[in-house]
Amino acid sequence: MNTEQKPGCSVTLNAPADPGEQLTLLQVHPRDNVLVALQPLAAGTTLAAPYQHISAKQDVPAGHKVALSAIAKGEPVIKYGFAIGAATADIAVGEHIHSHNLATLLSGQVDYKYDGCQAPTLSFPAGLPTEFMGYRRANDKVGTRNELWIINTVGCVNRAAMRVAEQARKLYSSEIDGIHAFTHPFGCSQLGDDLANTRTLLAGLIQHPNAGGVLVMGLGCENNQLSKLLAASPGVDHSRIRSFNAQQVEDEIEQGLEAVAELVAQMRHDKRSACQVSDLVVGMKCGGSDGLSGLTANPLVGRIADLVAAGNGKVVLTETPEMFGAEQVFMARAADEKVFGDIVTLVNDFKQYFVDNKQPVYENPSPGNKDGGLTTLEEKSLGAIQKGGSAIVRQVIRYGEMASNSGLTLLEGPGNDAVSSTALTAAGATLLLFTTGRGTPLGFPAPTVKISSNSVLAARKPQWIDYDAGGLLKKGQDATEFSQQFFSYLLEVASGKSTRNEQTDNREIAIWKNGVTL
Repeated sequence: MNTEQKPGCSVTLNAPADPGEQLTLLQVHPRDNVLVALQPLAAGTTLAAPYQHISAKQDVPAGHKVALSAIAKGEPVIKYGFAIGAATADIAVGEHIHSHNLATLLSGQVDYKYDGCQAPTLSFPAGLPTEFMGYRRANDKVGTRNELWIINTVGCVNRAAMRVAEQARKLYSSEIDGIHAFTHPFGCSQLGDDLANTRTLLAGLIQHPNAGGVLVMGLGCENNQLSKLLAASPGVDHSRIRSFNAQQVEDEIEQGLEAVAELVAQMRHDKRSACQVSDLVVGMKCGGSDGLSGLTANPLVGRIADLVAAGNGKVVLTETPEMFGAEQVFMARAADEKVFGDIVTLVNDFKQYFVDNKQPVYENPSPGNKDGGLTTLEEKSLGAIQKGGSAIVRQVIRYGEMASNSGLTLLEGPGNDAVSSTALTAAGATLLLFTTGRGTPLGFPAPTVKISSNSVLAARKPQWIDYDAGGLLKKGQDATEFSQQFFSYLLEVASGKSTRNEQTDNREIAIWKNGVTL
């Protein structure tokens, strides 16, 4: 079995020919002193060649680590070619490595040094399709859907917005791609940056190109005033916006349906046309990760990131805490010293956010991640950042802001699935790639492609999973060919092929609440 470490800490699996047979073990990088069990190992099992001189000392679940060499207490445990922590006890060859004998090496803030951009040059492969059928808007942005979105300024009108959407779907569902109300509990009793975050996030959704029409519903007395929200959305086509405050009309449901009728009358004439990869904005997210996420699904998404960046499209990556311990990989790929400084500020500000709230900076991974084989934040982060591929980091944006540069953009946001995926959508992502090792039914305003890290999950939850990256673990599977097939599938989704979250109508938003509530 051979592994190759690509620039930017990107993993490629290359295996000997024997199509259909599953790999059982993987050494991710030649420097690693651990193996990853790709299938459960029973205590006493002799490992597969070329590791037949090793036997498992304990039961090792799939996705977990087993010692390839002896590791003394205090010595680093190496995976992805980097230290993912230090041994807290002597570890013998063949031992299971997890929370009982491995701990993080991370603590506090770090001093960083700019050494220039070390990202590789990317080129778009000949023969791959470069077009999809999208909706080009008046501002030249391109949507992958032609939907009517109902956005409310404040949680007080949630039910009214939902009733308008429910009734409108009965009337107009065959004329456009969808009608959806994206409700939330905020907009009132918020102050300062907390209120600004809510307003900026909602403004990004109002300007989203997948929304061919937007109805904005307010109450009238809330902190998040309707007029100020609309003023924060300068990129909109005002002919495609309708808005009102419920306190100022006699019947808010009737008023909402009248507004929807006006918008649908315009939207029904919108047609798909040929668009280029450069028109795509793709958001990258992982949730419910396991020990295989950083080996299959995340590197697969990373190769897509490189293809989109090579085609001058936009790629947006968030989950700032899941960069901790691996942030220097992105810093080495900063386009210039300013972007490098922006990455440093992004990381250190988020660490300070933990400190200000009297929380440990490195309290991660989650219980589900640990069950799946992830032990330390370094390990989780090195796997998570695989989604960013090896492209140059062109831009760093704050929560609620929109991506404007081609290539890779880093977006400020927490690891929470719903909050970060909503932020990706508000940043302009017209397609979300969501990798998972444990599964989730969550879906968001933009088409959300769920990619499983393992085939067991894909088989057990076909109603959740769109694509099975576990196929990369079959011997003889060519990773480049696999990723190019996935890229072609994504262009089909961008052209209208529905995702599981669309088929099951799993769509929602969540806003990052990080301030005082009155």
